[in-house]
Amino acid sequence: MSGRSGRRRRMAMVGSCAAALLATTAGTAHAVDNHPPKQPLVQDLQSQSEACATGEDTPYVSQPPRLSAVLYDADEDNQPPQAGPLNGEFEAWWTDPAGAEQRRTFTTITLSSGSRYYWMMPNDIPANTIVSWHVRANDGKATSAWSDEGDGSVCSFVYDDANPEKAVISSPEYPNPEQVFWVDGVGVYGHFTMDSPSDDVVSYTYGFLGGPYGTVSAERPGAAVTIPYLPLTSGPNSLTVYAIDRSGRSSAQSRYDFNVKSGRAPVARWKLDDPAGSRSASAEAGTAARAGTGVTFGGPAPAGTGSTATVSLDGSGHGFLTPDVPATDIGKTFAVSAWVRPAETGRNMTVASQDADGEPGFSLGLRSQDSGPVWSFAIAGARVSGGAPETGEWAHLLGLYDAETGRAQLYVNGHASGTAVQAAPAATAGAFQIGRARGATGYRDRWHGDIGDVQVHDRVVVPDEVTELARRQPKLLGHWSLEAAADGMSPEQSGGAPLRLGTGASIYRAPEDTCGFDPDCIPVTPPLVGDGHLHLDGETGYATADGPVVDTGDSFTIGVVVRLTDAEPAHPMTVLSQAGEHTDAFKLRYQPSTYAWQLVMPEKDEAGAPEKVVAQITGADGGEGQGHHLVVIYDDGTDTIKLYLDGYTNAKATASLPNGWRSTGALQIGRAKAGDGWGEYLHGDVDEVQAYSGALRDRDVIGLGMGTDPCLC
Repeated sequence: MSGRSGRRRRMAMVGSCAAALLATTAGTAHAVDNHPPKQPLVQDLQSQSEACATGEDTPYVSQPPRLSAVLYDADEDNQPPQAGPLNGEFEAWWTDPAGAEQRRTFTTITLSSGSRYYWMMPNDIPANTIVSWHVRANDGKATSAWSDEGDGSVCSFVYDDANPEKAVISSPEYPNPEQVFWVDGVGVYGHFTMDSPSDDVVSYTYGFLGGPYGTVSAERPGAAVTIPYLPLTSGPNSLTVYAIDRSGRSSAQSRYDFNVKSGRAPVARWKLDDPAGSRSASAEAGTAARAGTGVTFGGPAPAGTGSTATVSLDGSGHGFLTPDVPATDIGKTFAVSAWVRPAETGRNMTVASQDADGEPGFSLGLRSQDSGPVWSFAIAGARVSGGAPETGEWAHLLGLYDAETGRAQLYVNGHASGTAVQAAPAATAGAFQIGRARGATGYRDRWHGDIGDVQVHDRVVVPDEVTELARRQPKLLGHWSLEAAADGMSPEQSGGAPLRLGTGASIYRAPEDTCGFDPDCIPVTPPLVGDGHLHLDGETGYATADGPVVDTGDSFTIGVVVRLTDAEPAHPMTVLSQAGEHTDAFKLRYQPSTYAWQLVMPEKDEAGAPEKVVAQITGADGGEGQGHHLVVIYDDGTDTIKLYLDGYTNAKATASLPNGWRSTGALQIGRAKAGDGWGEYLHGDVDEVQAYSGALRDRDVIGLGMGTDPCLC
């Protein structure tokens, strides 16, 4: 009894433990039950590189696409975090021409959760047919919902297997040469229409000869597109176009040739060079302008321009000129320009305007403000300002309104100044005015100073033309080739004032070469340029002019060829300088501590004024080779100074110089001011010193130092 009872008790305990174990096991089995992968998200699906879409947004592709999807396993299967392996199951379907549904399926290779899965569509899918597709994930035990179930969406695409037809191009302003051979012109907009017969073209890529290039979209598939184009240069031109359909396929090239004439002449121009005593200004174009009694003809013209005379306006109510008619329709594109020299800058003054209803339709002139005077071009309530007017200093102003873009721009001395603004001209047929602007109670903002060569164009004056209008032709002041000296004087090439050679300076001329064919003979050293050069001993050697050669308060250019004798000089050495009373207005030197050519310009002519290195370029030959060509150009119109080393294509340093001051001392070659005496003597060779009033252009720089004067045409 007791034995059986013990066995029963032990069996009961085993059964109880087994039941408990089964219960525990059952709980564990529940914890590791597999969960289906996540339903693919629409934003993770692509047809080729196009986002999943359908209906009107269905993407078009140019080849059988590669479908893709990012698939994820269920979060519960990733504890601890470990991506489970998945397959992607894709399915695509469409309706064939017989009305039967066709389906294709594809299962991807196994990848980890979070990967992108791909299906390259077979080549037998039909063209020009809507193909729909969806995808789901499979972890080997369960599958996710299809991507289009519930809140998902089906994806679609259309395979386009045909290129669009090429575009037909036309332009009313610029017909091709078979219709009209030469057409106006530089500064006149043309409008070019591109139209492909294909109804699925959505954009056009285009390129004009020399630019611009771009892509423009059609408002709807198959719609024509028109683009504006502003010719900047005259001559033969062409436009090439490709039509692009919604699948990205391109048509064959279309080409349209046209010929552009030079920019047409101004519609109104008053040179204002009439003889002294005149009471009206003759018009090269437009209507002659009557002059008020405050106008004096026969004034000085800006040097280096085509002008021979200007008019002076006294700033009074009688200081004006007007043709009493409009110069142009300012509701359309126009430009107005003039040479001006203000006699004061402390108040608003008008160079040119055109009357509107109680106000000027536009005004070009000078505006006084707390921060200082600025040049100004205003249309209605829009104004663009820039530059820094200076009393007694010439400037060229041009105001441009471009009706195509609706923008107004101001140019000062050939350069865009300020920031272009949107403008809306008031309708006006009022008279053109020189020297005053219309106000509510009469004319105001009268000009005090000189005005010359007023021009009005009815087109865009393009940047190259603006530069040319503002150009002041540099004038050669001196060219010293330094090939000979007599009585201590080296002549100026065209008979001007010679340079006087100081102690320690000599002209080197190469002796006759006597080496012949002797390989052991040491050949003679050739001059830097031509038949000779100036040699300076570095202790007392220098050359000097009788006085200042360049006006350092105005635009100037000066160039020189130099070769150092020492590879590592012990101190700075000046090549060129021109002094004021207490210090050098500028000096061009070699600084051995930085191995650089430096342009030094103190801000003031005062004793002890600190030196200011405004430009610096590294490079020196240390006594070997043909030396270096250095050029300094100061442009007072743009308040910039530039240092060039060996031509403009090699090295150039540019700095701002708003307040150049006028020096009174003589041009020095090979030395600079040092306290009450001279120092920084150059040990080396110098040749081809050339000086100009006015700023040479970049392209002119390369002609300096060649033994002849460059063509400044």
